[in-house]
Amino acid sequence: MYRDRKNSLGPTVSDELAALMRQGWADTERRDLEEAEQSPYAARRRAALCARFPGERLVVPAGNLKVRANDSHYPFRPSSEYVHLTGDQSEDAVLVLEPRADGGHEATAYLLPRSDRDTGEFWQDAAKGELWVGRRNSLAEAATLLGLPCRDVRLAAQELRAAVAAAPRTPTRMVRGYDAGLEAAVETDGERDAELKTALSELRLVKDAWEIGELRKACESTVRGFTDVVRELATAVATSERWIEGTFFRRARLEGNDVGYGSICAAGEHATIMHWVRNDGEVRPGDLLLLDAGVETRTLYTADVTRTLPVDGTFTPLQRRIYDAVYEAQQAGIDAVRPGARYRDFHEAAQRRLARKLVEWGLLEGPAERVHRLGLQRRFTMAGTGHMLGLDVHDCATARRESYADGTLRPGMVLTVEPGLYFQPDDLTVPAEYRGIGVRIEDDILVTADGNENLSAGLPRTSAEVETWMRSLTPPR
Repeated sequence: MYRDRKNSLGPTVSDELAALMRQGWADTERRDLEEAEQSPYAARRRAALCARFPGERLVVPAGNLKVRANDSHYPFRPSSEYVHLTGDQSEDAVLVLEPRADGGHEATAYLLPRSDRDTGEFWQDAAKGELWVGRRNSLAEAATLLGLPCRDVRLAAQELRAAVAAAPRTPTRMVRGYDAGLEAAVETDGERDAELKTALSELRLVKDAWEIGELRKACESTVRGFTDVVRELATAVATSERWIEGTFFRRARLEGNDVGYGSICAAGEHATIMHWVRNDGEVRPGDLLLLDAGVETRTLYTADVTRTLPVDGTFTPLQRRIYDAVYEAQQAGIDAVRPGARYRDFHEAAQRRLARKLVEWGLLEGPAERVHRLGLQRRFTMAGTGHMLGLDVHDCATARRESYADGTLRPGMVLTVEPGLYFQPDDLTVPAEYRGIGVRIEDDILVTADGNENLSAGLPRTSAEVETWMRSLTPPR
């Protein structure tokens, strides 16, 4: 008997019902599949990882379902490390890279097979049974799609223990934090595991051609999502920020998998809060709307774009002055993105420009170079000016400092450039008219062989372009 709700009205299954459910099912095996487009790229990524750890066993889990409440779960999102190496999105899965005696590694994906019609699992197990959660690929289907051997994940712990016992001197590394059961089954060294996670993060620093194509798709869908929002701003005014959130989410689900992160739909003084995701405030004409949102593709690559929009379609003189300053800083940052440049260069370029503006406006005591050197502008700029982008909105987060923040830009890297100015509503160091205004402009920038490309350039950036664009999308009032 599979797990039932404790308050189920039918806790037992008669022999007759069990027999009835075992029979009369068609063969639905798909025998005409071809290897997925991503699979050859994933194979090259695995090869690069294996070259980093010759002679070592590497274990990369996808993760498990997380309970939301009782017997309902959060939507499953596999670990980025697993997705990057396989292209698969199955829950409970694990990739094992077993070292070969002649060099290299043998890759095996352990997956949950089709539901067993003989045992009753397919209709009695509400968490895994296919009549409850939908059909999944058979192991043979998955092997074709992924381009690597697939085995029953219920054997993974047992077979890993056997492999360790057979070759006790072969080091085993595992990506921790995704599968507690697997971690309990196979003993590994925490420091070595951390090195594996770092290597996997650094493997994603430079995107291959397929990944860049997915990020293009994410940006294109995100542009359409922002356009949807502007078209529906009048309804948002009549309701709340929640309408904006729902409008963008509709586009994300229609064209992709989900939003890549919690959408920031910050109107009025909420725009001064860096990670405002409650999205329950009023949307008022005369205020600004800071919309920070990104579509995650069905292959789990995400865009990350921000525009700050006048709710009624026209910036006030002060809003425009602040917006234009942020635009100038962003353009200075984008201009600094090129192969061979320090990663920090775009951040420094944008921050210097903002420090100069804050001194010009009398909000900080100059000279501007002193303000920048001491970081005084950070009272109003808050965060850094960008981050790597890819499978995660803050991609490559466990890469070594020398490879990331202190590293050098290379063609194929994708990063955000997103300066901002945020004047808190209770900040008595600025004139009252500044208080409650927040502006951020963010685009997704690909480092190319001779400079950069703005992947989200489909959205207007200058204040004049924003106003013209908004007028073209909203009916006259």
